Amino acid sequence: MRSKSLQLKSLHLFVSAVVYLGSSTFAAASNDGQTRVNELLSSSPEYRQTWMHLVKQEERLPDWVINLSGASDPMTAVTEHGDKYLVGPLCETQDSCLNNRLIVAVSFDKKDAYAMWVQVPAGLPADKSPTRHADYRFLGKPDKDMQTLLMEQLKKDPKWY
Repeated sequence: MRSKSLQLKSLHLFVSAVVYLGSSTFAAASNDGQTRVNELLSSSPEYRQTWMHLVKQEERLPDWVINLSGASDPMTAVTEHGDKYLVGPLCETQDSCLNNRLIVAVSFDKKDAYAMWVQVPAGLPADKSPTRHADYRFLGKPDKDMQTLLMEQLKKDPKWY
């Protein structure tokens, strides 16, 4: 009987360890160390200041754009004319990403920020190209090269055609 009790305790410890390690692995996967647009404002006072300066110059922006809140994938590093930027998408919600998204570019030195707000009419039939029905609004007065960079990031989405 004592041996069975010891086996149960060992099994319990083993199961607890597996559950603990599994949850730690899951937490590490969701916090992979990569910067996301929805974390920018809390990651650096300089990014916050730069973004707030950008949105002050714009009219009629929704809260999710002003606060960079919503669903976001990891940002990628991109070089444009020798300057390095972090670029990534932000969606109001994961479910509304095709219809309402922002592509954000911030410079590594945290002094410049640009964005492209893309809106597609809700309920667009699946056989209709979102590209042809989208409205594009550039924020932060990006030059033509930066506008092209933002458009190229949007085109990387396999659902965008």
